[in-house]
Amino acid sequence: MPEQLMTPEGMAQEIRRLVAELRASGRSDLLLRAIGSSVLEELRLEAAKARLSRLRITSDYRMFLVDYANREIEMTPVHKAVYLLFLNHPEGIEFKKLSDHRDELLHYYMETSRMMDKEKIIESVNHLTDPLDNAINEKCSRIKKVFLSLMDEYSASYYFISGHTQRHVAGSDRIWYERLKVITLPRQLVVREDF
Repeated sequence: MPEQLMTPEGMAQEIRRLVAELRASGRSDLLLRAIGSSVLEELRLEAAKARLSRLRITSDYRMFLVDYANREIEMTPVHKAVYLLFLNHPEGIEFKKLSDHRDELLHYYMETSRMMDKEKIIESVNHLTDPLDNAINEKCSRIKKVFLSLMDEYSASYYFISGHTQRHVAGSDRIWYERLKVITLPRQLVVREDF
């Protein structure tokens, strides 16, 4: 192997050449197989980092996209509460287990809506944490819409609450899936002043 290919830059140049050859021959399937889906996801995240903005949350729970001309993300208190809950759980939360996080959600809602009636807040949180109620889906849909109004779909997908299915195997014959909802924004891009 020539000495210039031993450097990371040389290796990258060789990979670029091979990728061009595979694409020119119409063999993107081989390219995908060679790279692998986990590496592809890492590359996707790396590419997005250059376009993603830092998210700043002030002590009064206002949210700004710092690198998008400090644009404010305008949401109602209940939407902010839901967003803060999921932001605080990078591992994800299953909607059916949202009641396990009821107190935390209530805390965020009380903090973001200081002027509202406490009974209405509690009622709203009860709806959000009820697995038979569609309220949480409606709130997540609205949050998604807010981010899509501020940026392209690819970038927005890192900011809104989206699904992630995790496969589990117990023993040899039992498989189950966790249908987690997560915010995939790298947490190093989150600047919180609300602590």
